[in-house]
Amino acid sequence: MTDLAVALYLDLLKRSVLNLIYQDPGIRPPWADPDGPALTPFDLKGRVEGGGDWPSQAHTMIGLRRLDNVHALCEDVLRADVPGDLIETGVWRGGVTIFMRGLLAAYGITDRVVWVADSFAGFPSTEEQGASSRSFSSPELAGLRGYQHASLPDHVRTSVDLVSAGTTYEEVRDRFARYGLLDDQVKFLRGWFRDTLPSAPIERLALLRLDGDLYDSTFDALDALYPRLSVGGYVIVDDYNWVIECRQAVHDYLRAINADPEIQRIDDEAVYWQKRG
Repeated sequence: MTDLAVALYLDLLKRSVLNLIYQDPGIRPPWADPDGPALTPFDLKGRVEGGGDWPSQAHTMIGLRRLDNVHALCEDVLRADVPGDLIETGVWRGGVTIFMRGLLAAYGITDRVVWVADSFAGFPSTEEQGASSRSFSSPELAGLRGYQHASLPDHVRTSVDLVSAGTTYEEVRDRFARYGLLDDQVKFLRGWFRDTLPSAPIERLALLRLDGDLYDSTFDALDALYPRLSVGGYVIVDDYNWVIECRQAVHDYLRAINADPEIQRIDDEAVYWQKRG
């Protein structure tokens, strides 16, 4: 493809996974007042900036700003020829990894893989699944453990169920196929991170994007995958500025390996850094 064709395709792909084209029908988010309006309408500003928007149909909820960051860092590792594959741990409906695969296709890259790592069954909620008490220690996340144990109010559960729609393994895999991007360069790691990531057949990574929210999901992903990240590669942590447990896990891991990277802000929720050594 020409440079213009690549740029146009990737722009359209971002607009598609974000559903900026058709725009989602209204949804009642879990934090909404049950006595308030029945539906919250599509919020273009929230969809662009991320964080203030729960999509009812879009294939990613990270917003355009964070997706632009994924785009920029992927292109940087390709330009610099940083060796390794691309991975997201915690993929929701698959939109970010679909974009990663589309980017490799647009540039004709055939020697890198996109790894799609998720439980495809929601958050872990027990020690056996990989969620210690550290993962639900803040008021912001306490309710997610309640979701697993069916203790949320009906109006909240209905909203969360709607947002969780389309996140099974079969649905995410089918979505890759609908974009024409399901092939041998897409590999799925299905299960709890503590079980799948340490033994994953990944030799090297150029980009590691973490979106597991919880302490254990974040720490386990870093512990298993950061040693495989090439020098010059990037880490993106989606929930660093929003979830206390996530931020704590990042710093506990970096202290454990005696690393002090220059952490860069993306937006009100996400950060990234480049591995220097």
